[in-house]
Amino acid sequence: MSVSLTHRTIEAIWRIESPKLIAKLTKLVRDVSLAEDLAQDALVIALEKWEQVGIPENPGAWLMTTAKRRAIDLLRRMNVQDQKYKEIASHSDLFTVEDMNDVLDEEIDDDLLRLIFMTCHPVLSQDARVALTLRLICGLTTEEIAHSFLVTESTIAQRIVRAKRTLNKKEVPFEVPVGEELMKRLSTVLEVIYLMFNEGYSATSGDQWIRPFLCQEALRLGRVLAEMAPTEPEVHGLVSLMEIQFSRFKTRVNSKGEPILLKNQKRAQWDQLLIRRGIAALERSKKLGKSLGPYSLQASISACHALAPSEEETNWPRIAALYEALSRVMPSPIVELNRAVAISMAFGPDFGIQIVDELYSNPSLKSYHLLPSIRGDLLVKLGRYDEARSEFERAASLTKNEHERTLLRNRAMNCRNGSST
Repeated sequence: MSVSLTHRTIEAIWRIESPKLIAKLTKLVRDVSLAEDLAQDALVIALEKWEQVGIPENPGAWLMTTAKRRAIDLLRRMNVQDQKYKEIASHSDLFTVEDMNDVLDEEIDDDLLRLIFMTCHPVLSQDARVALTLRLICGLTTEEIAHSFLVTESTIAQRIVRAKRTLNKKEVPFEVPVGEELMKRLSTVLEVIYLMFNEGYSATSGDQWIRPFLCQEALRLGRVLAEMAPTEPEVHGLVSLMEIQFSRFKTRVNSKGEPILLKNQKRAQWDQLLIRRGIAALERSKKLGKSLGPYSLQASISACHALAPSEEETNWPRIAALYEALSRVMPSPIVELNRAVAISMAFGPDFGIQIVDELYSNPSLKSYHLLPSIRGDLLVKLGRYDEARSEFERAASLTKNEHERTLLRNRAMNCRNGSST
């Protein structure tokens, strides 16, 4: 295996294994910043070793063992120097050297969920909670998180550093809260799981269009939360949204990993079991008798797509109305952009492009690649191919995902021939 291929393979393994490493190490050292450093140490060692001897059969276990040894060595060295680690080391019922091995060799259980609740503690601001959790759980870079937030990379970096310091200073416990405390943190946890799923569904950057593990883990965590908070409609709404979206997963890319647009997907291959589960979760959300929140509204939109035999037979007026409702409970330029698409499908591209053109003055969308991409699509439908080509080229220059960049460039080239594909 070439060095470059080994690096790409290790990077893919790291994306999958790092959240579990950090969660398990946080359980041991009670310091999320230190846990991340120890996990990074294991990655550096892997890069050196695996290039020489090859990737082991169970790379996750190899990384966990390496990180565990680093943690034990560090706790031994700093036992006297740092009072915090001295206290950890003195708890013989939990943290003798032998018991450290037992702690780290246990099943992962729901340590990831505990880590999410830890990083979503109210001592942090809402934005800091989400940014830190995306960094630790999803393994996103500061650049990728900044892209999701539509803010600068330096802003995100500062939020993450301050958040880690605050968690350590306040000694936030590594646990899933109960009762009222659970409810206080629930909305942020739902937001993080939602963003985690979205990153798996459409990767922000890199050479993969989808990241299945992130979607699977987000869906698993959502189902766990639904058991923990069965009377909260938005928990069921989020689970419904993820179930329905995940039903299309296998049809979103071809054999080469290249994106397949929704209109070109083979709907007969959508997972009907997941669709039924999603519809059932949506019904549970509605039966709780509260106004639909942002996740339940988005689930309702996804249900419209899932139940339609084709794009042409989709109930676009209903989807446009649902986006209108979503814009009231969760106003954002991205929701407005999606509403423009729905309106164009329901009433024609002339109506949709008016909304899109107004969004061009919004500074937060200046670097958002889907804005010119959607405008290009509407221009194609209006027969304005030269303008559409420019929009697709601009969108290609803004995206960080290699497969998406290729797709947009191909669409730009097709505009020269008056093609809408």
